[in-house]
Amino acid sequence: MSQTSDPDPEPRLYSLTRQASPIIAHVVCVAFTVFMAFLSRPGTSWFSWHPLLMTLAFSLFMTEAVLLFSPRGSLFHSSTHKTKGRVHWLLQVVCVSCAVLGLTAIYYNKHLTGKPHFTSGHGRLGLFTVLAVLLQSLAAMPLIYTSLAKGWSLARLKRYHTASGLVSYLLGCVSLLLGLCSAWFTASVNSITWYLAALCPVLSAFAIMSQVTRAYVAKKRFQS
Repeated sequence: MSQTSDPDPEPRLYSLTRQASPIIAHVVCVAFTVFMAFLSRPGTSWFSWHPLLMTLAFSLFMTEAVLLFSPRGSLFHSSTHKTKGRVHWLLQVVCVSCAVLGLTAIYYNKHLTGKPHFTSGHGRLGLFTVLAVLLQSLAAMPLIYTSLAKGWSLARLKRYHTASGLVSYLLGCVSLLLGLCSAWFTASVNSITWYLAALCPVLSAFAIMSQVTRAYVAKKRFQS
């Protein structure tokens, strides 16, 4: 029996990069969160909770929630898809909780200091991102409790959830990057540390985009 070769073989360098990206994302999101915890010194002020909670939400929990479905980087690789879905949902609940608490902390801190709210690009985008993630998580309820779908195609809902989840994740990464441009952060680190810190959400974003787009392309090939 003759064997047919892949007409479009994957370049070796690209294949290695794709395989390594989930591992890099795991390391980066944990390292970035630990660094922000060390820098913000949570508990020293109301503001100190804001960078930590937002980093936990968008750098750690949301990243890990998406990486659960990575074919090579999932910490629950041997678990069923249903189990991964439940853990994904739990991580998203923690993500939203941290984001709301982080937003509350900075709002209350500005209230105490008499400063206006949501005047910067970081503040406005951060508010929009928290609301988007909250709505996106609520909209995913029919995927968990299918009785809520009410005639909707679950396959279509999954596609909408994946697309909106990627957009929400990228918004979170951009919000983190804008936070690194704040007066507090730039005054706390030197230029080299700033660039290394800024690289963290960028690397995570590329890893997640690669995972999601690869899964979408693979699904389209399977259906064709």
